[in-house]
Amino acid sequence: MARIRIPSTIVILVVMVQTGFLLFMYARYSNFMPRSEEKPSQVHILILSSWRSGSSFVGQLFSQHPNVFYLMEPAWHVWVTMYQNSAKVLHMAVRDLVRSVFLCDMSVFDAYMPWKRNLSDLFQWAVSRALCSAPACDSFQRTDITSEMACKTLCGRYPFSKVEEACKTYSHVVIKEVRFFDLKVLYPLLTDPSLNLKIIHLVRDPRAVVKSREQSVKALARDNGIVLSTNGTNVEDSKYKVMQEICRSHVQIYETATLKPPNFLKDRYLMIRFEDLVRDPLSEISEMYKFADLSLTPTLKSWIYNITHGQGSGKKKEAFKITSRDAVSVSQAWRNVLSFQKIKKIQEVCKGAINMLGYQLLDSEKEQKDLSLDLVLPRRQNQFSWSSFNAKH
Repeated sequence: MARIRIPSTIVILVVMVQTGFLLFMYARYSNFMPRSEEKPSQVHILILSSWRSGSSFVGQLFSQHPNVFYLMEPAWHVWVTMYQNSAKVLHMAVRDLVRSVFLCDMSVFDAYMPWKRNLSDLFQWAVSRALCSAPACDSFQRTDITSEMACKTLCGRYPFSKVEEACKTYSHVVIKEVRFFDLKVLYPLLTDPSLNLKIIHLVRDPRAVVKSREQSVKALARDNGIVLSTNGTNVEDSKYKVMQEICRSHVQIYETATLKPPNFLKDRYLMIRFEDLVRDPLSEISEMYKFADLSLTPTLKSWIYNITHGQGSGKKKEAFKITSRDAVSVSQAWRNVLSFQKIKKIQEVCKGAINMLGYQLLDSEKEQKDLSLDLVLPRRQNQFSWSSFNAKH
């Protein structure tokens, strides 16, 4: 049988053509494939805090920004529906809801609000500027500073479908949540390639938190029961058991994020103290905005100054409202209101958090009443981590 001999040069040429064609097709095909290193188009910010720590105020700093879609504590719906469970048991349901909101998939609320609904059925919807302006509601512009009362009056009857529609039109989705007690619960979100998640961890002096909680005893009773796993029974935190859990969670979150953290947390965690924020609002807010890839507008600067330099004293009836107040005075009010015996008890259950977060313990009633004694230690004395802090200090 005769054999056909093909010159080696032709073989080489054919192989080269085939290789070139394959490389061309691979390059063309790869352009249509998502690249794992590419971040999603939206930025996702989770403001992680606890009740009565100033988180509603920080939430408003983001909510009023024209590029931000903001929701305040959407996990409230999970806790109200499944209140007989513990906070630990509900962590997964809360995490799944938060992930869906970040992705603008509001069908997740079907499990908690199965009826035909309006914007007003969403918890604290009216504090979201994004739900009070187009396309959610036609009464305000995105650049307006909106008020909760005006929004409730004008926008409440718009359909719930507007929540998802509005969410998809913003570059930033920001959620404020007080129902996470362990940073590791959030690891699946931090490693999720469909999310571009950053965490702002807001803390406050536990003694100031207790003073504020005492103005809201009834409102916090159900949440207290979930924190303490009382199977649906409301609890008043007279023995500071809830505060002990809150302080423990702040320590856990801070230690996890700063002491040998996983690589995926790098540059994605920022700890802010409420006291630093009210003392130097523009500087701290600029730091938060930089972390979140946002810019401070002249309108926002003016609003921030007004909201932190008012005459209000933070009265009981204003406990859950954002009003113009003398923010520095409000942050120190606990020193004139709490008895020294209460302060000692709080310091006993929260000593680790007070020390780690950079607050000074009190040894006497005389020190308590001496307002010239600064109990907020300079931030540079603490072992804060990540480049944003290292560069600043």
